[in-house]
Amino acid sequence: MSDTHLSDTRCSEFALPEPIQQGLDDLGFTHCTPIQAAVLPLALAGHDVAGQAQTGTGKTAAFLISAFARLLTRPEPEQRRDNQPRALVIAPTRELALQIHRDAEALGRHAGLRLGLVYGGVDYDKQRRQLAQRIDLLIGTPGRLIDYNKQGALDLRGIEVAVLDEADRMFDLGFIRDIRFLFRRMPKPERRQSMLFSATLSYRVLELAYEHMNNPELVKIEAERVTADKVEQTLYYPSNSEKIPLLIGLLRRERPKRAIVFTNTKRNAEEVLAWLRGNDIRAEILSGDVPQKKRQRLLGQFEQGEFDVLIATDVAARGLHIPDVTHVFNYDLPQDAEDYVHRIGRTARAGASGQAFSFACEDTAFYLPDIEVYIGQKIPHEGVSPELLVEPKPRARIEHHRGPRPGGRSGRSGGKGGDRGRGRAQEGRRRRRGNGSRRRGAASGKQAGG
Repeated sequence: MSDTHLSDTRCSEFALPEPIQQGLDDLGFTHCTPIQAAVLPLALAGHDVAGQAQTGTGKTAAFLISAFARLLTRPEPEQRRDNQPRALVIAPTRELALQIHRDAEALGRHAGLRLGLVYGGVDYDKQRRQLAQRIDLLIGTPGRLIDYNKQGALDLRGIEVAVLDEADRMFDLGFIRDIRFLFRRMPKPERRQSMLFSATLSYRVLELAYEHMNNPELVKIEAERVTADKVEQTLYYPSNSEKIPLLIGLLRRERPKRAIVFTNTKRNAEEVLAWLRGNDIRAEILSGDVPQKKRQRLLGQFEQGEFDVLIATDVAARGLHIPDVTHVFNYDLPQDAEDYVHRIGRTARAGASGQAFSFACEDTAFYLPDIEVYIGQKIPHEGVSPELLVEPKPRARIEHHRGPRPGGRSGRSGGKGGDRGRGRAQEGRRRRRGNGSRRRGAASGKQAGG
């Protein structure tokens, strides 16, 4: 990992509680990232903070350090009930909730605080039982948090610190009514500390902040470009029939340690999987209807190097932190320009470098103008040279994963206590945004932080 993404501010300058400083030392964290250097002085002094920064810049550590410090330096309320957590972190996706929980375990291993985690798609009763064990910091997704609150298993009236992560994503997934529901069941803004983080502090995000926070301090860490600075982007213009030979040719040339191939549909993902396996490339699929336990197992195997290529639909484009992803391939260009930023942001995280290859094919090339307007630059392109177009071996036979039958229970977050039909709602919004994006054309110029 490169140190060029760090600031000159040392973590030890903040006089943190000893257990937190010890956790930072264990992790080898000596200097703050820019977002941490800007947020920590405000949050540790008790101010509410609304922060903007690119993904992979250390936002999670900023709010975890602040929350842990507050809990450790203030006595536990005498009248606290067993089902009343002291701090709550709300995340838009289960993958992000899991990552925050892992980071909290590592950072707070010496703090003696009890952590909790709730999200849709897994054992409902098991998660409910943990809520009665006097959790200090609870991490969860909106749908499951609301279900437990309505059933009386979770009481939010004792919240001392509330964190909303990826607020812009909450809007994208249709969770804002849920977020308002949760905030209204917490103590009033002046009686708790609140932190909000977002890739963009848009008007709608700021409106949410001023509605449910106590005069928040705004912190914006601007990058020179919307996309991560250390992603080397390359664009190709293959015909549809050249996409598989080109993808295999690039994978053989690059020999990535860990790569993600993004497709726009599950059908395309399965097609890519069959060709890659038929050509001796270790690959697996991550899509919206993969059951939660299998998703977690796949991500763990990917991180451990049991296969080299993860083929994913946009369910994996945001909220996942997979370390050391060296290459991203946009097998299909996304129809939403923001998704391009989030996809290639899976590499070059926390100061590392990475490469992103995109295919502007016959079906998706017309998404390119909006993408380039959004990121504020032309993507460098290269010709499809004959040496890159390999003659692939026959595709392998794969066992297709079938989604839940109509009327059956789903393994996704949309099941009991889940996150409200996320896959269907997201796909509908994506189509509507894509149609609107094509109508707007090159006039679209909104900004984002990634």
